[in-house]
Amino acid sequence: MSRRLVVDLASPLAAWRIPAAAVVAVGGALGPGWEVVQVPVPGGDGGSGSPDAVAAARGAEIYFGYAVPAGVVSAGQGTLRWAHTPTAGVGASLTHLAGTSIVLTNSASVHADPIADWTIAALAYFARGLDRSVAFQAVEHWATGELTEVPVQVREFAELRLGVFGLGGIGGAIARRGAALGMSVAGVRRRPARGGPPGVRWVGGLGDLPRLAAESDCLVIAAPHTAETRGAVSRAVLERLPPDAIVVNVSRGTLLDETALLDALDAARLRGAALDVFTAEPLPAGHPFWRHPRVLVSPHVAAVTTRFWERETGLIVENIRRYLAGSPLANTVDLEAGY
Repeated sequence: MSRRLVVDLASPLAAWRIPAAAVVAVGGALGPGWEVVQVPVPGGDGGSGSPDAVAAARGAEIYFGYAVPAGVVSAGQGTLRWAHTPTAGVGASLTHLAGTSIVLTNSASVHADPIADWTIAALAYFARGLDRSVAFQAVEHWATGELTEVPVQVREFAELRLGVFGLGGIGGAIARRGAALGMSVAGVRRRPARGGPPGVRWVGGLGDLPRLAAESDCLVIAAPHTAETRGAVSRAVLERLPPDAIVVNVSRGTLLDETALLDALDAARLRGAALDVFTAEPLPAGHPFWRHPRVLVSPHVAAVTTRFWERETGLIVENIRRYLAGSPLANTVDLEAGY
């Protein structure tokens, strides 16, 4: 009797839809004695799972999906040993997997470089005054006078202090880029004893977030969503930011007090905010962020890159090799910590 791996990655979004070549690579890595069942209908980010996914999960040993639905966990009871998601965040799966022996792996390492690239580009958008150039271009105004007025509102990377909330795979990649560009970098993480990449000035715990804000011209939110981090970037934290600071969120909207952020932007206390994630997604029509001159709205696409499936397939194949060898899997999620 063959062993079964379920591929539930038929996303309606082209960038996240698993290509045929990746499915072939999965089958090749498994070798003989395995059956690869591909679910044809997208299963969504939670809930009970599609009927096809639930049916395929009965008797399955491995499940790949953008979340691990309750119906899949129930159907795979007694046989399901490993679940993998191509996402970095795993919040939708934690409740369903609690109390089981199923190992969950994620893809935070795959998303680190593209999200870090997006973050640096977003910082440049405000720090280098590109937002003002875009606004003047829209009205066909040659704004040499405005863009060279004293004091000049354009800053160099080397004069910026970068604070990174969350120094895991994604935050670490952001910190490395900031340091390479000459920024003064500090960070906060759950286990500060782990330190940060070379060039990071100091690393503190969650209690040091107000200090990090006070010392950051650019505050980047890259921590995972957990009970501890929910609402961590509060009004009090935002009020510690220096004048003309930039806020970037590439984590989850739930970590940031969006009302307090909007108040600070309306009062012109902040230079700008680059947001790839929001408390409500899609961002509702009429939301003040849409047309705010100090906000860059990105529809949760910071991780999109032409190389995603190349990296993701590499991670999957390596973990299949480890699984078959009985070795620890890469990117294993701590179900209690939430990441």
